[in-house]
Amino acid sequence: MLPPRASHMGLVRCHVCGMSCESDGTDASDRRCGRCDAPLHGVRGDRMGASCALLLAALICYVPANIMPVMYTQLLGRGSENTILQGVAEFWRSGSYGIALVIFVASVAVPCTKFMTLGLLLIGAQRKTPWKRRERAVLYRLVEIVGYWSMLDVLVVAVVAALVKFGALGDVEPRVGILFFGAVVILTMLSAMQFDPRLTWSGDES
Repeated sequence: MLPPRASHMGLVRCHVCGMSCESDGTDASDRRCGRCDAPLHGVRGDRMGASCALLLAALICYVPANIMPVMYTQLLGRGSENTILQGVAEFWRSGSYGIALVIFVASVAVPCTKFMTLGLLLIGAQRKTPWKRRERAVLYRLVEIVGYWSMLDVLVVAVVAALVKFGALGDVEPRVGILFFGAVVILTMLSAMQFDPRLTWSGDES
């Protein structure tokens, strides 16, 4: 037998402070949390379309973020524009292995993992499949945690630019590709925020 759900026990969890509040089974706008006075609501399946749209927009922006230059470097009289992967290769060849690894993880590994994870969560919620519900819930929490570190490569570009200029060895300037990557980070974060993780457990009423 499955354990009782919050809706069966007449409870709803506040999304702001996490307090479990009594629920009458409706989504009336006048129902508020007794602790922080935030509006209470049940599972928001109506936001799944917005989450899908934001994820698709992030995927579209990820293409120019990778094929357009993200920074211009000029060292000792030599200047070049580099995409994300070219920048990783340049840092690696120059011996800056740590910076190259950070940029690769934050610019390639993390976004691709977030795309696949959010896509898996949305497909599973749409089909109401019972497959690996606990694991999918863990994946959602992982996406939330990783989201805070998604701007690492943008910060690395800014720090490298400051160091190069401070050392008077050359010049580093951001290019349009970094704007697209920033849009990817923001759109994926918004997509995760729109997704209601309780949809992972929907269809489990028996």
